[in-house]
Amino acid sequence: MAIWFKRSTNISHQYLKKRISFWENPSHSFHTNIYLPTNSIGENCRNPTPFFCESKALFSSRRFESIKTGRDEDLQQDINGDHQNQQGQDFPGGRIRFTSAMNFNSEFPMKRIPCYRVLDDNGHPIMHSGFRQVSKDDTLKMYTSMVTLQTMDNIFYEAQRQGRMSFYLTSYGEDAINIASAAALTQDDIILPQYREHGVLLWRGFTLQEFANQCFGNKADYGKGRQMPIHYGSSALNYFNVSSPIATQLPQAVGAAYSLKMDRKNACAVTYFGDGGSSEGDFHAGLNFAAVTEAPVIFICRNNGWAISTPISEQFRSDGVVVKGQAYGIPSIRVDGNDALAVYCATRAAREMAINEQKPILLEAITYRVGHHSTSDDSTKYRPADEIEHWKTARNPIARFRKWVNRNGWWSDEGESKLRTT
Repeated sequence: MAIWFKRSTNISHQYLKKRISFWENPSHSFHTNIYLPTNSIGENCRNPTPFFCESKALFSSRRFESIKTGRDEDLQQDINGDHQNQQGQDFPGGRIRFTSAMNFNSEFPMKRIPCYRVLDDNGHPIMHSGFRQVSKDDTLKMYTSMVTLQTMDNIFYEAQRQGRMSFYLTSYGEDAINIASAAALTQDDIILPQYREHGVLLWRGFTLQEFANQCFGNKADYGKGRQMPIHYGSSALNYFNVSSPIATQLPQAVGAAYSLKMDRKNACAVTYFGDGGSSEGDFHAGLNFAAVTEAPVIFICRNNGWAISTPISEQFRSDGVVVKGQAYGIPSIRVDGNDALAVYCATRAAREMAINEQKPILLEAITYRVGHHSTSDDSTKYRPADEIEHWKTARNPIARFRKWVNRNGWWSDEGESKLRTT
């Protein structure tokens, strides 16, 4: 390890000396131009942090600049005239204040973090929601895409049951998360999916024939049949290939986002995962990596209550996944994943924050997996059928969104019949 580190240091030294005369020019000081405090829109964050540096003080000063909590507390206490507990010490990461009271932080917050929504269960806009207006064309595309996604899932699911393909996985109940989040992004944003985000690919222009080619592994499949069904990917649509291992795409998304930051692109990386993925080590590594590098990446968690047969009550004791983002210093929000408008508005706002302020964002979408985990699973063995039926009917995201569209006069029964028959 010591030999490898020394060799890497020498290579880095030679490269920087050759390319930018870094070591020859003493005026190239990190402290003078790179680590300036960021402004409100994060303009200075667009200058990526260099990897190579020999000064320990450099890293500590950088971390002090990135931690605003201590400075805000100092200012507030000066305003309030509270000098009782002003004794403290500087510590790498920020100033720590001392106290004479021995208090343990509670393992449970006093109140659960609320869930942002725009439409109620009957499709009526909630007062004072202040949601972004969506054009008629975009609204109709969102709705028809959700119906198309549902229909495609039905056909391929039945094809697997008939023995025509080896495996399939649906997105029943999570249609709004797929389509609405995709609608809030641009084609330049890089997508790193888990495996239940084929609706995002559908929105971006992946055709039904291309989906079929991959699932059946025919000669037109881009992977030439080397991968199992539902492992889609498209470089043309900035959609990374699906990978079976859980949560490995999270730290990869941070790396992709950091490259966008280095190139000063007006885009972000977006990665999806389930609640079960938050129990993986890559989840924690990815969030910490993103927070430290201030990478423009959006983490979208589909919290559908079940990691195959494991309920969330057996996965973690925290208030869902949203609080884990806060623990790593990442702005986070909880959203009603069955409300297409709420998902759209939250994702749109998250994208603007990630790009303009150059920071990661965590979005936890609360939903329910109506279908089985996959064609290899029978979910009725571990959850009651009436629970599934309740979410399938009373909490259906497509039905809720259609009520809002109908109320705007943009859709009709005739249009519905034509859409579902063609």
